[in-house]
Amino acid sequence: MDKPEINKPQPEFLPKLKMPGFLDEILRTVLFVVVVTVLFDMAIPRSLVDGNSMQNTFQDAERLIVSRLHYLVTIPERGDIIVFNSVSANDPDVMLIKRVIGLPGETVEFIGTQVYIDGILVDEPYIREPCSDFNCDDDIIYLGEDEYFVMGDNRNSSNDSREFGAVPIDHIVGRVVFRYWPPTRLGAIQHQDYEKLSP
Repeated sequence: MDKPEINKPQPEFLPKLKMPGFLDEILRTVLFVVVVTVLFDMAIPRSLVDGNSMQNTFQDAERLIVSRLHYLVTIPERGDIIVFNSVSANDPDVMLIKRVIGLPGETVEFIGTQVYIDGILVDEPYIREPCSDFNCDDDIIYLGEDEYFVMGDNRNSSNDSREFGAVPIDHIVGRVVFRYWPPTRLGAIQHQDYEKLSP
């Protein structure tokens, strides 16, 4: 007579950790994080405000996020706050933050410390204070193709296109889109909207 089969509990075994596979997974994860970080920094670099040339819009030591992608689908507009590589041969690696005032092909003119574009007075509610005679001498600037005239919002304490000239389009890094430090001033950056200058 056959004996009934008794199902004996099978011993449980913990899966063995294969070190080569485990190390490979760690390396892949680290590589993925590095690649994503580099791509993020390339597409959306971060910038540190250094100085007071953009007061009251930005304060010294504030941290900003800049969008490189914005100008892949459009071009800089008047009122945009941009980050760009210095046009000075002495500081080619320095990045600056200024506001776009004059666009390619336009004439920028200073008359009695006020700014005119193609003969039309520009309304600038964002500036910290009126420009002084010393900092805004009467002058006229003709912009070429792909050239932008930029200035700081703190006109009396800004090194900008009045000093170093127009900024070529290929020097522009991107548009400032967000302030993430300090937390009390966290938020999206508002840009002055100039649909069209009216006489």
